[in-house]
Amino acid sequence: MRRKFGCVPNLETTTTIPPISTINDLFCGIAAGANPRAVIWQDEFGEWQPVSSDQIYQRVRALGESFLSWGARKGDRIALIGENRWEWAVTDFAVLAIGAIDVPIYPTLTGEQVAALVWDAECRIAVVSTREQFDKLNAVRSQTILERIVIMDSAEPPEGAIAMTTLLAGADQRGSERDPVFDALVRAVEPKDLATLIYTSGTTGEPKGVALTHGNIASNQNICAEDFNFNSTDSCISFLPLSHITARALDYVMYNSGAQVAYCSKFDKLPKAMREVRPTVLVGVPRVYEKIRQAVESQSALSPVKKRILAWAVRLGSAYRVTVYDGRKPTSLMWKLAAKLVYSKVAEAFGGRVRIFVSGGAPLGIDTAQWFASVGIALWEGYGLTETSPVISLNTPAHHHLGSAGYPLPNVELKLAEDGELLVRGPSVFVGYWQKPEATAECFDAEGWFRTGDIAHIDSDGFLFITDRKKELLKTSGGKLVAPQPIENKLKNNALVAHAALVGDKHKFISALISPNFVALEDWARHHGIQAKSRAELVADSRVVALYGEIVREVNGNLANFETLKRFRVVPEEWTLESGELTPSMKLKRRVITARNEAVIAELYADEATSRGE
Repeated sequence: MRRKFGCVPNLETTTTIPPISTINDLFCGIAAGANPRAVIWQDEFGEWQPVSSDQIYQRVRALGESFLSWGARKGDRIALIGENRWEWAVTDFAVLAIGAIDVPIYPTLTGEQVAALVWDAECRIAVVSTREQFDKLNAVRSQTILERIVIMDSAEPPEGAIAMTTLLAGADQRGSERDPVFDALVRAVEPKDLATLIYTSGTTGEPKGVALTHGNIASNQNICAEDFNFNSTDSCISFLPLSHITARALDYVMYNSGAQVAYCSKFDKLPKAMREVRPTVLVGVPRVYEKIRQAVESQSALSPVKKRILAWAVRLGSAYRVTVYDGRKPTSLMWKLAAKLVYSKVAEAFGGRVRIFVSGGAPLGIDTAQWFASVGIALWEGYGLTETSPVISLNTPAHHHLGSAGYPLPNVELKLAEDGELLVRGPSVFVGYWQKPEATAECFDAEGWFRTGDIAHIDSDGFLFITDRKKELLKTSGGKLVAPQPIENKLKNNALVAHAALVGDKHKFISALISPNFVALEDWARHHGIQAKSRAELVADSRVVALYGEIVREVNGNLANFETLKRFRVVPEEWTLESGELTPSMKLKRRVITARNEAVIAELYADEATSRGE
């Protein structure tokens, strides 16, 4: 079924941005923008330094010419491994400018994992950020066909590395001059040409290279942000991993709008960056917002008075959620008082100037969305996949439904398979998995509909709701299907819970593994006189078990009987990206978690045959 927007933004305030047909069109727009501060980045002293539109053009040109001099040609693949920084964007644009295909790789992967992707993509050139990344790649270089490795941190390049500063020497001195030969090469790229291979994170199996064309990404760029009216007065912080399509798409949107992009290379620098940059646009995965909420609740819990004030303000604000989502400011004197005492403090945690908050990359729990709406902040949740470039649907100021994954973009078609799986068709849908024709064939039906792997429903107004990943639904031995993510999100609403994973497929009842927020738990333990020599001893303490038991009981109160968590275990590890339990977008790697906790899960179900179950 084809879905169209039921309302449009105010045309008097809408900025018209010419459509693009390739990412190179976007780059040409940057070059013509005459923006003295198109990008800002932090130097070694923590000072924010600007990069102008002219500097971006000249650095892209210089790097692209170096690639050409090494024999790189249209269609060649070039690996890009690094944190968020201006060099990442310059490399991206330089690869695409010459018609090559970039292969962004998460810097958190191991050397063996990186080597496998570089080999699969047949990359002869790689660009890495740091000495650490170089050493990791260089150690497995024999497992690849790499001929050259460029390093962004160029102060003392190690043997075998080429300093990016050497390649960019003299580029800035060219000022605003343009090279017609290079520009002709840039314009020669067509929408059908491949732009990037983005390897999926492999939450359930072997990573696959998602092949996206310039036209795929451009078609999404032209539509996805039109209701937000981004313009040259806006700024955003680029902190989500650029190897993930969500972060990269946001940066493209900002560049295309003439807005400023501030690069934050490490997540722990984000709070300081938000205070200093004071962005107007923030796109984060749900975990970013969950952490802000947990921080607010944890701080207020230190004072009985502050705790009561926060509870009062959230309770008061819950009556104005619809008003907040409609973009209106409540006129109630009590709401204004709550805004001064509480809501403004929450907004200040994001820098105090954000006008657009977007959540993507993973499902946003309804409780989190409602909490932020109750403190005056509308979180615009979107939904999409790497394979769809990425946005499929989005809540916007013009069209929204709290709790939904948004309204489908007007250039995509959606329908539901008989089992409820969401199928998508449109110009942003990828062309296939790199060198995997069988995997490609499996994810398309006979009519060309892409199988998303997500179970969904569409309401009478056309809003999309995602239930869960099809492969992650738990089926009890009694035949009941349980969607784990909504329940896990309810558990994570508590400041003491960092992550939760439901288990129980093919068992009589559902159980939960809970990974604590150890900062909050250890603080609670100190206040209650609990001394433990290790985290394992801490989570085994009867008082801690009882504490988490109360959290589970509270969540169970709003669940159907077959969904309720009959048992749980608090594990002594906080699951992280670095330790391997999470993907870069903070989704659970369920296979990893269940494998590492096999003994714990077996214990949960040891007496299943004689237990009451449901």
